[in-house]
Amino acid sequence: MVDFALGVLRVALTVVKRSDDTSGFTVLPKRWLVERTSAWLMHSRLLARDYERRTDTSEAVIRWSMSMVMSRRLVRRAR
Repeated sequence: MVDFALGVLRVALTVVKRSDDTSGFTVLPKRWLVERTSAWLMHSRLLARDYERRTDTSEAVIRWSMSMVMSRRLVRRAR
């Protein structure tokens, strides 16, 4: 996965692992960014369930949903 991200997408991917000596809940760095973005995307009705069969259609719905989130944020800042 890391090689694919670097070679194809040109994105540096860093895997954050828990240490073996910790027990219980620990906050992992940058993980909340991914979880927050996923929560924003789940507000879209089309992404709440897996309706799409093709990956390109699913990718288009994700891009559309994220552009809706970004445009709402831009409108709030403009006011």
